[in-house]
Amino acid sequence: MSLQGRIRKWLAAVAGAAALLSVPAGPAATADSRPPLVGRYLNLHQCVYTPTFGADFFTTVVPSLDGRFTSGTNTSATADTSLSCGAGDGNFSPLHPWAGFDTLDLNAGRYLNLHQCVYYSDAQRDHVTTVAYLGGNDFSARSNVSDTRDTTPDCGPGRGPYHLVPLLSDVKVLDLTAGRYVNLQQCVYYSGRNGFNDHFTTVVPTTRDGRFTTGTKVSGTVDTSPTCGSGDGNFALIPLLSGTKALSRT
Repeated sequence: MSLQGRIRKWLAAVAGAAALLSVPAGPAATADSRPPLVGRYLNLHQCVYTPTFGADFFTTVVPSLDGRFTSGTNTSATADTSLSCGAGDGNFSPLHPWAGFDTLDLNAGRYLNLHQCVYYSDAQRDHVTTVAYLGGNDFSARSNVSDTRDTTPDCGPGRGPYHLVPLLSDVKVLDLTAGRYVNLQQCVYYSGRNGFNDHFTTVVPTTRDGRFTTGTKVSGTVDTSPTCGSGDGNFALIPLLSGTKALSRT
């Protein structure tokens, strides 16, 4: 074989090897690309506690700072199938008919629309808060993930002596592209006026009222303490029962 023929054969072999080793480029990243979600599901656990005697319900969705009133709220690659709540402190114990959990698929849209519904009984002088769908319409909060922003809270009307309080109910729209962490905060307030004990919880800012705000948000950093409003004079913040939990999405 001539030298020129050998060179042509060698070049063809090199070209064939390069074709075998080449890897097609993946799709170009876009500005709206989201990181892979190891924590695909937000498992939102709503735990409601009540005293042995009387009516004084209060809600936790993250563990209280004292650790006695825990909640199993988490992000995970799998959907939870059962509710996880703490045992209480001996004076207050979990009340399961009010408690429940909701599994929200964070892949379903850009926005986490977190709904807070607050109910009140004039006869009992007692508030109770829900943020999860309880399987029925009376006391359910319709938190969801969507590509649209909810503008008003979607709450059940209540039942019996408990009716919805629009002033304290609200929805917080959390942009899931804003950071890695859903910093879920709960603020618990208490009033002991006129012989009645009444705790109540906020998880999202009460923009219609403004006195019982929280710092719930999506961020690239982990919150280590809740940011709560000071109350309204009748209800005072109880730091021991308040809390925050940073839920990682990646």
